[in-house]
Amino acid sequence: MQRWNSMGWGLLLASGLCVAQTSAPAPSEPVGRIKTLQGAASIRTQSQTVEAAVGTPVFQGSVIQTGKNASLGVTFKDSTVLSLGADTQLTVDEYVYNPNQGQYKFGANLGKGALNYLSGAIAKTRPDAVSVKTPGAVIGVRGTNFVVKTEEAQ
Repeated sequence: MQRWNSMGWGLLLASGLCVAQTSAPAPSEPVGRIKTLQGAASIRTQSQTVEAAVGTPVFQGSVIQTGKNASLGVTFKDSTVLSLGADTQLTVDEYVYNPNQGQYKFGANLGKGALNYLSGAIAKTRPDAVSVKTPGAVIGVRGTNFVVKTEEAQ
């Protein structure tokens, strides 16, 4: 049986700390799910990309990308519905829905493409807590529905 001296244990612990520091934290619970899909789409969360399918979870930080002939619908925990058109890229920047503590926040970034937004409980409770960024503007929600189309920033 081999004995480890204090230096051996120190190296083992240090290497474990390096692994722990370099691995990305697991995403929290899903904030929404894909409800409809036509064509090809993908979802990238942290460094993992998966092919989208009905039921695929969406997390805070997820980047949703639709193909050239695709459309996709996402329903969030507060019943917000996003419909993405063909060749669209949308990032879910922030999502907080905790009505028991009065915490609400929805922030998304539409890099390119078309988006139809139908508000859920967050916008109905705190409209100022919802924003969608585009390459040229920030849209603040003051109603219940809007449509936006944008081109990719040059």
